Amino acid sequence: MTEILDTDASRAVRNKNNVLDLYELMINTKRSEEGTAKHVTPSYIQHNPLIADGAVALGQFFGKITRDRAKARVVVHKVIAVGDWVWAHVNFLNLFNDDPADTGIAGVDIYKMDAEGKAVEH
Repeated sequence: MTEILDTDASRAVRNKNNVLDLYELMINTKRSEEGTAKHVTPSYIQHNPLIADGAVALGQFFGKITRDRAKARVVVHKVIAVGDWVWAHVNFLNLFNDDPADTGIAGVDIYKMDAEGKAVEH
């Protein structure tokens, strides 16, 4: 994974680490509700029309996927963090099928973080 950030900017480093931990908890270790409770604000604004606003809705969405799809996972290829913003180039694998040859869904997630390092908007 490629990381682009000022390692002396503690807020950017913290925000990057929180987003990476969110992916790990929410998808890779299949602990969606725990991950969103830890790293997402209750009033979280989600700009993906497939997912409702709020930390609970995000946790429920990925919770259902990870319960239904044992192979569901996310691979982060690049992450960029500056101040309150984190961009992640990701590949979501096996979210909607169990095909071992699934090439996944590529995406660029953009998060706005708050002063505590929690996602407030995506």
